[in-house]
Amino acid sequence: MTADPAALTAAVLEEARALGFHRVGVARAEPSRRYRAFEEWLGRGMHGDMSYLATPEHRVGRADVRALLAGARSAVVVALAYDAGVVPAARLAGGPRGEVARYARGRDYHALMKWRLRDLADRLSERVGRPVAARPCVDTAPVLERDLAERAGLGFIGKNALLIAPGAGSYLLLGELLLDVELAPTGPEGEAPARCGTCRACLEACPTGAFVGPHVLDARRCISYLTIEHRGAIPRELREAIGTRVFGCDVCQEVCPFNAAAPARTGGDAEIAALADLERSAPDLVRLLSMGPARWRRFVGKTPLRRAGRDGLLRNACVALGNAGDRSAIPTLTAALTGDRSPLVRGHAAWALGRLGARTALESALPAERDPSVREEIEAALA
Repeated sequence: MTADPAALTAAVLEEARALGFHRVGVARAEPSRRYRAFEEWLGRGMHGDMSYLATPEHRVGRADVRALLAGARSAVVVALAYDAGVVPAARLAGGPRGEVARYARGRDYHALMKWRLRDLADRLSERVGRPVAARPCVDTAPVLERDLAERAGLGFIGKNALLIAPGAGSYLLLGELLLDVELAPTGPEGEAPARCGTCRACLEACPTGAFVGPHVLDARRCISYLTIEHRGAIPRELREAIGTRVFGCDVCQEVCPFNAAAPARTGGDAEIAALADLERSAPDLVRLLSMGPARWRRFVGKTPLRRAGRDGLLRNACVALGNAGDRSAIPTLTAALTGDRSPLVRGHAAWALGRLGARTALESALPAERDPSVREEIEAALA
């Protein structure tokens, strides 16, 4: 049993790696360095309809993690790598297929990382000889996790606003363990030096122009936000730029030189990769749009794909089919336009049919449609 901060930190790093985390560091529990930037971002409305981010309970922890755990003195920050590979073209036979962000192709990481963080807290309790007060946090908690990760020495925040760990890149999932134990911090005293230099690849490659400038992302234009968090209609002026992406986007990571230089991964964490089959990595869009509730539940299963909801994922499938340009999808889109229970899905099916030049299907559906938003989408598609 030891209470020496340096010795405890060494033990924590060893135990965290034994639990499967690829990077780990320690920061003091103290006010966030980047909270003012977060408030400015909120003030500019760039969080879109993620209104929960502006509530007091979501602000207080981001300002100072000590608000989340009484007596918090340290924060252990961990990173878990996920598969950064692409789906081989040879496997993409058949009809048009969608794109899913790499992190979402396998098992939902939230419960997995929390379980490992709780295990880490238990192991630390044995080291210090007393029950340790701890709170595991995995991205849904009100923490500025990239700020903490940077302070813990895991890497630096790039111009794409993501944490970049030199040698590992940015294909990482972050988690934090707040503790009432004093640990020796592992990060630099000041801010980690920016290492992007003059590179603007991520800013210029964004399909929807979501970056206002370096480190500043307008979520309202971000494909990840639009296909996952946004619950309403996707703005028409942004739909074409979404391409065939149905859940998230990796473009600003794909063009990053730090990811190109990182070692090739063969699946990332094995437990996360366990559910990453072809249909969850590059779903058949026609089949996806044809799914009933039961099939949809089986499809999303225990993966992050649940986050978009049934209507959101089918909305995205419609947009992707419209952009894919494959007219064999017209019958499926027509069935969605005339028979889906969701006005959101019907409206985006109308847009897709317009992109495919299916005027007859649109003209036939218009007289029977009663929802004003869907009627407007049909009329716009016909125009």
